[in-house]
Amino acid sequence: MKKFHFFTLIVAAFLAFAPGVQAQKTKPDVRSAAPKAGPAPKIQIGKAETFKLDNGLTVIVMENHKLPKVSFQVFADYDPVMEKDAAGYIQMMGDMMSKGTTKRTKAQIDEEIDFIGASFSSNSSGVYGDCLTKHADKLLDVMSDVLMHPTFPQEEYDKIKRRTESGLAQEKNDANAIARKVGAIVRYGKDHPYGEEMTEATLAKITVDQMKAHFNAVMKPNISYLVIVGDITKAKAEQYAKQYFGSWAKGEVAKYTYPTPKQPEKTQVDFVHKPGAVQSVINITYPVELRPGASDVISSRVMNAILGGYFNSRVNANLREGHGWTYGARTSLNSDKLIGSFNASASVRNAVTDSSIIEFIKEMERMRNEPVTATELQVVKNVITGQFSQSLEEPGTVANFALSIARYGLPADYYEKYLQVLQSVTVEDVQAMAKKYILPGKAHILVVGNKDDVADRLKQFSADGKINFLDAQGNPVKMNNAQLPTGMTAAKVVEDYVNAIGGAANINALKDVQTVASMNLGGQSLSVKTWQKGGNKVAMEISMAGQVFSKRVYDGATASETGMGGARTLEGEELADIKEQAAFCKEAAYVSGGYKLELKGIEDINGGSAYVVDVVRPDGKKSTEYYDMKTSMKLREVSTTTGQDGNPATIIIDYSDYKEHNGVKFPYTMNIVGVMPIPMTSVVSEIKVNAGIDDGMFMNK
Repeated sequence: MKKFHFFTLIVAAFLAFAPGVQAQKTKPDVRSAAPKAGPAPKIQIGKAETFKLDNGLTVIVMENHKLPKVSFQVFADYDPVMEKDAAGYIQMMGDMMSKGTTKRTKAQIDEEIDFIGASFSSNSSGVYGDCLTKHADKLLDVMSDVLMHPTFPQEEYDKIKRRTESGLAQEKNDANAIARKVGAIVRYGKDHPYGEEMTEATLAKITVDQMKAHFNAVMKPNISYLVIVGDITKAKAEQYAKQYFGSWAKGEVAKYTYPTPKQPEKTQVDFVHKPGAVQSVINITYPVELRPGASDVISSRVMNAILGGYFNSRVNANLREGHGWTYGARTSLNSDKLIGSFNASASVRNAVTDSSIIEFIKEMERMRNEPVTATELQVVKNVITGQFSQSLEEPGTVANFALSIARYGLPADYYEKYLQVLQSVTVEDVQAMAKKYILPGKAHILVVGNKDDVADRLKQFSADGKINFLDAQGNPVKMNNAQLPTGMTAAKVVEDYVNAIGGAANINALKDVQTVASMNLGGQSLSVKTWQKGGNKVAMEISMAGQVFSKRVYDGATASETGMGGARTLEGEELADIKEQAAFCKEAAYVSGGYKLELKGIEDINGGSAYVVDVVRPDGKKSTEYYDMKTSMKLREVSTTTGQDGNPATIIIDYSDYKEHNGVKFPYTMNIVGVMPIPMTSVVSEIKVNAGIDDGMFMNK
C-alpha cells in the first residue's frame, strides 16, 4: 500500500545533508567570591530638552555630538485596543504604513532610504529612522510622508498576508510558539488586549479598510512624541519638527480601560497536547502589577536576575548544570503600563517534565524564604551594571530612556541614577521582592507536550487535581473519554484498516506501483516520483524545475542515496526505514513481521473519533497511528526523527482523499508537518498500478 513511502524518503533526503549540531554543555561558574564593589559608575546620558508644537506633538531632544549621526522616533501613545475576531490587524497596520504613500511606492521608499545609507522602519506605534546628520532632511521627508500619507496598498497587503500565513503555519508545529501564545491567553484572558493572539481565522478577517480606520483613529500628534537623539541642536530640532510634522492634524483619540488580570487563586495546570512530542515546554506564569518606574522596578530586576534572569542564575544552575535536563532555564519579570508578567520557562525531556517543575517551584520558594548571599547579590549587580553600560552605546537606548521619562513621568535623572540605585539594593530588598512577585502558589503551570507521556504526572501540581486541556489557540478542549468497544485490540484496528483499503488479496495482487506527486516549497514546485516493485524494492526521485537533486534506491538488500552532497550507503535505521517503505502495505505485515502494537485509546481528530495505536518496529523505532472509528482509514501518523539542529523533531502526516486503483485505495493528499520549517502538502497527480517497471530502476550505483 502506497501511502507515505515517498514523503518518508523526502524526510530522509532533507536531513541527510544537514547533520545535527550537538549543544555543548558550559561549565558552571566556579568563582568563589565576587569582585569587591566599587562606587557606581557615573552615567552621563545628557539632559533632554522638551517642547510642544501647536498641534500638541511633544518633542524631546537629546544632544550627543560624538558622532555625526541622528535618530528620529515618532511614538503614538494610545491605549491598547481589542481586535476581537480580526486579532492581528493593528500589528499589520504598523507594517503596512511604510509600504506606500500618496507620492511614493514601497520601492521608491526603499530606494531613497538605501541611497542615503539610513535605516527606517514603521510599527503600530509610529516610525523610526536614523542617518548621518547631513542626510536628516531626506530621511525626515520620507518619515513624515509615511506617517501622514500612507495608502496601505492592497497588493502589498496580499504579500504580507501570504508571509503571515506561512508564519502561522510554521508556528503550528513549534512548541515554543504555542507556549508563548497560549501563555498570554491564560495569563491575561481573552477579554484583555494582551490575551488576543492572531490565528489563521483572525487573519482571514483582516482587511485594508480595518487598518486604515485604526490608523486614522490613533495616529494623532496630540498623543505622540517625537524623540530626536544625536548630533543636533535644539534650534535645528525645532526647525525640523515644525517643517516636517507641524502640518500633522491633531484629533481626539478614544480612551480604553480593561479589567486588571489577576493571578489564579490557586495554582492550576494548563496543558496543550502536541502529538509525538519527545520534549515538554514548561511555562510557569501569571500577571503582576508592576508599572514602569515603580519604586521597586530595579530591586525586582535584581531579584529576578538571581532567580533566572541570566546564564548563571539559580534555575539554570539547577536544571541545566545540576541535572542536565535542559539547554536553558529562564525567568522573566516584566513591568508594563497596564499589567506586567512573570514567566519561568524551559524545554525538557518528557521523562523529567514533572521533576523539572518540582525544581522550578523549589527555587521559587527558596527565593521567597531564604536570603540570598552578599556574594551572589554583588555578582548580579556587576552583571546588570555591565549590561546597562553597554546598552548606552546604542542611540536607540538613549531615545527609549527619554521616551520612558516622558511617558511615565519619571524623574529627569532616573537613568543617570540607575546604577546608584542598583548598588543600593540590599539582601533584604531582594527577599521582599521575591515575597511580593514570586508566587508559585498562584500560578498557571502551562505545559506543551505529549499528553500520553506527561499529563497524568502533572495533576500533583494543580490545587484541585485537575488539568485544563487547551488547543493551540488557548480554547478549552473536551477530552474524549469514550470507552473502547469490547474485544477491540490494536491488531483488530490494523486488520480493519487493511480490509478498508482493499483487503489482503488485492494488496497481494500488486506487482508494481508508480506515483507522481508535487509539493509547494516556498513558492517552488517540488516533484516527487516513486517506483515500487514486488513489495521489496523502491526508488524515489526528488526534482525541482526538471533538475533531480536527490534519489534513493533500495534493491531488496542494500540501499543508497545520491544527490547534491554526493553518494552514500544507507545503513542502520535509514536502511530499516527504506526497507519498510518498499512494502506495498507495511501495516499488513505488522503482526507477522514482529511489530509490537498497543491500543492506547480514542482521541478526537479532524472533527471525528479515532483509535490511537502505538507501533514499535522490530528495531525499536516508534510511531503513533490514528485510525478513523467509522471508516477504519488511517488519518494520521506521528513519528520522531533527528532534526537539522540535532534535536528530536516530530513529524506529523495527515492522510486524506483516498482513491481506488486496482481494488486498493491510496491517499492522494498528505499534509506533512515537521520536515521543513513550514508545513507542506503533497498532492498526488498520477498513480499507475501493475504497469511494469524494469529492475534496472532499482540498481544501486
